Order: sequence, then C-alpha cells, then structure tokens
Amino acid sequence: MRIAISTDGNLVAAHFGRCPSYTIVDIDDNKVVGTQVVDNPGHTPGSIPQFLHQKGVEAIIAGGMGTRAINFFREFEIQTIMGIEGAIDNVVKEILNGTLEGGESLCSPGAGKGYGLDKDQCDHANENGGHSNMKVFVSSQGETLDSQVDPRFGRSQYFIVVDVDTLNFSVIRNSNVNASGGAGIQAGQLAAENQVKSVLTGNVGPNAFQTLQAGGIEVITGVSGTVREAVERYKKGELTSIQKPSVGTKHGVS
Repeated sequence: MRIAISTDGNLVAAHFGRCPSYTIVDIDDNKVVGTQVVDNPGHTPGSIPQFLHQKGVEAIIAGGMGTRAINFFREFEIQTIMGIEGAIDNVVKEILNGTLEGGESLCSPGAGKGYGLDKDQCDHANENGGHSNMKVFVSSQGETLDSQVDPRFGRSQYFIVVDVDTLNFSVIRNSNVNASGGAGIQAGQLAAENQVKSVLTGNVGPNAFQTLQAGGIEVITGVSGTVREAVERYKKGELTSIQKPSVGTKHGVS
C-alpha cells in the first residue's frame, strides 16, 4: 500500500493543500519498504488528488481538508484520513500497529485549537478562524429543500443555493427559462456570482459546462430526488463530478 502524508518539516501538516511537501510511504507485509518526500506541486482544485493518483497513492493522511477535496480524492479512489497531528515517524508507527484513528478535519469549527490553523494556512477557514460557507447550486423544480431536483440546468425553474454545513438556503427564480438561447451560460454565470463550489443537477450541456468550468465550479450531474437529499448525498461524498458535458446541444439542455 502507498500512503501520502501532508508534511511540514517532520510533522503532519494541518492542511493537505497548503503543506510544503508530501511524505510517500510504501508498506508491504506490514513493513515500510520505501519512503520518499515530494514537493507540493501547487494547490488548485483537483490538482493534488490527480498528482498523488499518478504516483500510485491509495490513501492521504492530513490534518484537514474540505468537502470538495474529499470528493476529488474519492474520484481517484484515494482514501482520506483526517484529524491527524504529530510527528511523521509516530504516525507511520501507528499505521503499522493498526492504531491510527482519523477524526474531525482540523479545518472544521472548533478543531485544531492551538494548531495554528488560520486563513493563510487553510483555504476552508474564514477570517474569524472558523469554517467557510461551502455552498452548492442546485437546479430545482420548486422553492424549498423538499422540492425535486430539476433535471435541466439552464432551463431549471429555480436555483437553490444551499450552505452545505447549515442547510441555510436562498432561492433564485430562473428568468431565462424561456430564453431563445444562452440560458446555460446565464445560469453558469449566476452560479459563479453566488460563489458556489459545486453545481448539482440532472444534465448540463456544452455551453453551461464550459462556463462553469471557467469559473472553477465542480459540475455534478445525474442528480435526482429532493434538493435536501441531493445535498446530503453530496456531503457524504456519494456524488461524482463530470469532466465533460453530460448531453449535447441537440438534447435541448443548456
């Protein structure tokens, strides 16, 4: 098994994406058979999970990370173990002994006290040192969390912007439902204006996908059920983002 540990000096780094390097440990027959330290290639959405996947990593150990990062790692079938502190050598010993236990992400509210997590070290922390609002943009047929997810994106009846942690939400009536064109682009721009991390919907066409991708917004399609159910599945990491439009323009989905 190959494990990556977010590293700062000889300690587990507080945040997986902002650490200077990663210690990659190869374990075979419950023994360490190889160790290497690689520099952090740079933290942009999805880049580090892909980087570690290319190196054959099967699990990542860190102090903390956000929901979006966890979902990226799951796409590459990389296990995430958070809430870990202390010296790298001690963590490796716990792995070999089978006693390493993950916990709450140190990016979470109230976690990591005295551990130096602040807005400069953790991009999931707000200016008050707490957790940032992780918002998703859900196409909806109605105006509540119990409304059904609209299978269309650009021509959805409503958009519901949901704070994943608190389930607080706001509703936006889609004024472009009957537009002759450009509905997907307008919807994508609206998602960007609301500073959301991800879009949850049924299908997304090429124009909307391109707009969302340009805004650094994760796109998740094939979503059904109620908005509330969709958000809960998102929080559990059960939804997978797409890397290309789910339908073509001939389907009439923007």
